[in-house]
Amino acid sequence: MGWFFAFFFLSGFCSILYELVWLRLTMAEFGVTTALTSIVLSMFMAGLGLGSWWAGALVRRYGHRLPIAPLSLYGACEFLIGCSSLAVPAELQWGHKLLERMTAENAYSSGSYYLASGLIVALVLLPWCACMGATFPLAMAAIRDRYHGVSGRSFSFLYLANVLGAVAGAIAPLFLIELYGFHRTMLFGTLCNSLIALAAIWMAIRHPLKSARPAENIDEPKRTNVSQNGPLAFLFLTGLVTMGVEVIWIRLFTPYAGPVVYSFAFILSSYLLATFAGSLVYRRIGAGAESNAPVLWVVLGSLGMLALLSADPRIHLFTLLRVLLGVAPFAGLVGYLTPMLVDRWSGGDPDRAGRAYAVNVLGCILGPLLAGFFLLPVFGERVSTLLLMLPWMGIALLPTSPRSSRAGLQVASYASIAAGLLLFFGTKNFETLFPNREVLRDSTATVIATGTGMHKRLLTNGIGITELTPITKMMAHLTLASLPEQPSRALVICFGMGTTFRSVMSWNVPTTVVELVPSVPRLFTFYHDDGARLLASPLSHVVIDDGRRYLERTPEKYDVIIIDPPPPVRAAGSSLLYSKEFYALANEHLESGGILAQWLPSGDTAVQASVAKALQESFAYVRMFKPVQDNGWHFLASMKPIADRTAEDLVARMPAKAVDDMMAWGPAATPVDQFNRMLHTDLMVGDLIGRSPETPALDDDRPVNEYDMLRNWSRLMRSGTQTWRPGQYGAAIEPDPQKQSVSENHK
Repeated sequence: MGWFFAFFFLSGFCSILYELVWLRLTMAEFGVTTALTSIVLSMFMAGLGLGSWWAGALVRRYGHRLPIAPLSLYGACEFLIGCSSLAVPAELQWGHKLLERMTAENAYSSGSYYLASGLIVALVLLPWCACMGATFPLAMAAIRDRYHGVSGRSFSFLYLANVLGAVAGAIAPLFLIELYGFHRTMLFGTLCNSLIALAAIWMAIRHPLKSARPAENIDEPKRTNVSQNGPLAFLFLTGLVTMGVEVIWIRLFTPYAGPVVYSFAFILSSYLLATFAGSLVYRRIGAGAESNAPVLWVVLGSLGMLALLSADPRIHLFTLLRVLLGVAPFAGLVGYLTPMLVDRWSGGDPDRAGRAYAVNVLGCILGPLLAGFFLLPVFGERVSTLLLMLPWMGIALLPTSPRSSRAGLQVASYASIAAGLLLFFGTKNFETLFPNREVLRDSTATVIATGTGMHKRLLTNGIGITELTPITKMMAHLTLASLPEQPSRALVICFGMGTTFRSVMSWNVPTTVVELVPSVPRLFTFYHDDGARLLASPLSHVVIDDGRRYLERTPEKYDVIIIDPPPPVRAAGSSLLYSKEFYALANEHLESGGILAQWLPSGDTAVQASVAKALQESFAYVRMFKPVQDNGWHFLASMKPIADRTAEDLVARMPAKAVDDMMAWGPAATPVDQFNRMLHTDLMVGDLIGRSPETPALDDDRPVNEYDMLRNWSRLMRSGTQTWRPGQYGAAIEPDPQKQSVSENHK
């Protein structure tokens, strides 16, 4: 049985590794949007469910008449999963090229694009994920056949190993990706899957069934009534609630942990580690595990409400402890109850276990969709958490509860409801820190507009995105004034407060602005009094989409493309707006002599060098300036020489309205002085690259800005300072404007 534990540990590791990498590869090919992310995760889970159901039915139908031993079939599935590291990237690229041809021949709306890209993603991922789902029933069949009898708790045994491997899979790939990139990291998964396949087939050949002996530590089956489908309903609800609340956890803890890949990995690994601990407790308790189950279902609801307490901004906790307190108790109890339900309903039968696992996965598919597209936009984090937990709090009030324990369970339910309501009404969420605020929610984010005067700020999921600053004005004016001719069309990627968009509009130029978060442009009037008029102008066009995806499907060309990715520079997914592949795409949509403007927040030397090198390798001419306020770098890139104009020449090329807009917030006293603040800092891009010459140019496969833990550890150890601490990769900004510090979270 130790072999089976090792198999499923490695299999769990590979599954999470593939899921993380496939999601990023799909984003690069089809865009960083909530809908597409949901499609990828849904297809992943759907494949697991379908494979589990199919493999269970296969074992039931053919039983011992299978032409190949179940253990050999299991090994074949693991081998096919390993092949996915080579097949999936190629299939996604093929799908991307197919979609490019389709959009070139026909005008596609966002809905049509989602439908087409979703179909491609489904065709690519479902077969491989089905192989992953098939491993549970096939391994259970192998255990049953080899040990002369059904093991009543074989599913929980494999589940325990799988979850422990998933913990490793949530952490180790972060370091592998930093060192080797996405594609080579997947080869580690291929190696692990291949080892599993070889070992499983070797076991099937070396130890045939005739020499098998009963396992000493595996429980005998507990026969269950096929008609009792209560566990299936609980499994569905458990999957739905668990995955739904995971989406809410991301919103709750991002203000404290930051929007970087390490923060998401920590939330995921905390959930998985607690799930493993709960499953381990269930395995240790053995036959008496179900005796306390009714009370545990009731307690589950109040434990789920603990996330509201640990996310309360009035409670000052170390970031790691804040997440653990909010996630671990609930996840640990789910880890105890889920394998118990599968064992109870299946009795170790592979077919029934496959169906039970598929039902649980179905709930896992619907949970994120329900939370992300309905509950969070309509009710917010707190009410959504309460709504998901209410069924557990009142579960003993259902007529299906055993009469013998109905009274005790009702008392427990009332106590759980009281505890949950106390946690709900007695806690506050992050937005309450800002007394003067407007809050909008959608399927992508919770957006807060707050502050007064020049202290107005924009926060997305609790992260400070931008503030009113002349830096964002100069991104527009320097770029437009540097063109060889007067501009006729402009594109701005990332709306923010709308300052850059507003400055481009002051040139009286038709302007398209692309924003990922639907609620952000709706707050334009909070920051600028003329926002409604500008949005209504026939010259303006606001597109809610991923900027890269928009360029993929538009035939338009522009004189300028101005990109302002949201801070921090390490934010998850931000590399897709700094990479060589993105710059090549943007170059295709620039008119002859057109200019791409890129603002880069101050990052470490490796990040600065990698972005500068990507620009240098993508464009023939690149110029670099310090902003009018010392924060980051301005890059201008073009395939034609960029004129080296004086400040007087630049001002002379500007409309009077644009000059007024540029000087509205200073900091210089005259327009000429305003430009000279940047022109006097004209720097050589090679000098920036020379700070870290060994760093590769940033591309989709090696997102240098996002994966930097090993690099930072090495740097901190060399400098003799403290090592990395949770939360340093981008946390929420202070609510008091007087307490703000200049950082990469504040432009």
